[in-house]
Amino acid sequence: MADTEALAELDQRIAVLRDNLRQLVEQAAGYSGAEDEERNADRIADQQAQLDALLKERDALAKK
Repeated sequence: MADTEALAELDQRIAVLRDNLRQLVEQAAGYSGAEDEERNADRIADQQAQLDALLKERDALAKK
């Protein structure tokens, strides 16, 4: 049961990060200027790294 709850929590966190990434990409498309682009690229990379870590954690938990 704990694994089921943990998976559900990870799925929710993954959904939030995916939505954040979608919004950041949409915002990046509307911005111009090197500073804005660099800041958005950093934010997108950070969110992607967090998403990748959660997906890896979820995969490991699902295999148990």
